[in-house]
Amino acid sequence: MSYKRSKYFTTSGKRKIKYLFIKKNSQITVVFFHGFMSDMIGAKPSVIQKFCKRQKLDFLKFEYSGHGKSSGKFIKGNISKWTDDAKQLIKSKIKKNKNLIFIGSSMGSWIALNLFPYFKKKIRGFIGISSAPEFLEELMWKKFNNKIKKTIMSKKIYHLEHGGFNYPLTKQLILDGRKNKILNNKINLNIPIVLFHGTKDDVVPLNFSRKILKIFKKSKKKLIKIKNGDHSLSRKNDLKKICSELNRMINDLQL
Repeated sequence: MSYKRSKYFTTSGKRKIKYLFIKKNSQITVVFFHGFMSDMIGAKPSVIQKFCKRQKLDFLKFEYSGHGKSSGKFIKGNISKWTDDAKQLIKSKIKKNKNLIFIGSSMGSWIALNLFPYFKKKIRGFIGISSAPEFLEELMWKKFNNKIKKTIMSKKIYHLEHGGFNYPLTKQLILDGRKNKILNNKINLNIPIVLFHGTKDDVVPLNFSRKILKIFKKSKKKLIKIKNGDHSLSRKNDLKKICSELNRMINDLQL
């Protein structure tokens, strides 16, 4: 899926955010949040976009600053900035539409959950895919040895090699992550929550999805474990299941 028809939105902090908004004048807008060092042209957003087009649903996807084709350097970004990018864009583009379904992939779930207080009157459902809230502290900082921790604190950056990728982790990113804790929150919305997690996810443990379910006290909750699924959950069958649950969620909404 190309960047065709995508545009730029300029935030109040002058960050240019690449986005694609498909408007079908539906009562529901599906919003996709991509993961850490990812973008909006991967298999998941592309398949969900096609599904929304077929179902004549409004659909919004975008790239946080320092990601994909958005402006800014990745090393200058953090959870607060990326949350703000998403918040400003959603507020600007989705004015009349009062029904939002958030879909978060990995770190995208953390960003989406950060936005629940701002859009609680509009959110009608949430789908999390390999969700990774608070991963900077729980999966990185706490597992780093003292040498890596010292490098981050003194040199303000550490290049983590993992799975053939190089992740530049900055001191400010780690410290900002601590200001964005959400796993102790309580969200009292009576909405459907569906979380997908692969049984062979070697990046984010299944336990992270279980922790998210505890946040939602009044919701209809479902955790779908994908047998032999990895962290990306981008196989044809995985994507089919995600779209099937999205379809069910939409059909169950009494609009």
